[in-house]
Amino acid sequence: MKRRANRAWMLIALCAGLCGCVERRFVITSDPPGAMVYDERGLPLGPTPVDKTWLYNGKYRFTLVKDGMETLVAEEEVPARWYEIPPIDFFTENLIPYPYRDIRRFHYQLQPMAIVPEATLLEQGKALRSRGQTIGLPGATDPLLTPAMPTAPVTVGPPLP
Repeated sequence: MKRRANRAWMLIALCAGLCGCVERRFVITSDPPGAMVYDERGLPLGPTPVDKTWLYNGKYRFTLVKDGMETLVAEEEVPARWYEIPPIDFFTENLIPYPYRDIRRFHYQLQPMAIVPEATLLEQGKALRSRGQTIGLPGATDPLLTPAMPTAPVTVGPPLP
C-alpha cells in the first residue's frame, strides 16, 4: 500500500513537471544598433538588440537613447494572444505539456539629432535670460523662504590638544 502511495506522488510530480507554460519575451532592436534601452521605470535594459521578459499584457513604454540621435520614447500596446484569453489560458499554462513562446519584436528607427543654428540658440538664450530676470530673487517676497541668520555671535572654544 505504501508503494502505491509513493508511486502516485511520483506520478503527480511528473505530471506537474510536464505541465505547460507561456514564455513571454520582448526583443527590441533599433537602427542604428547599440541604442541604450530603458524601461518604464527608467531602469536600463541594455544596448540594442536587447530582450526582456514580461508577465502581463497591456501598455509598455521604452526609451531609446544613443549619442548623436534623437531620444525616442515608444509606447507599445501588447494585446493578448488567443491562448492567453480566459478560460483558454488555464489550459495553455497548466495542462498542455509543452510551453508556448510569446515573443514580441519591436524595431525602432532612430533619427539623427537636428543641428540647431547658432543664431537660434542665442535667441533662445536671450529669451530665457529675460524670463529669468522677471522672476526676481528667490525668497525675496516670502519671509519663510529666506534663510535664518544667527542673532548671537558664534564663539570658538579652546584649541584642541
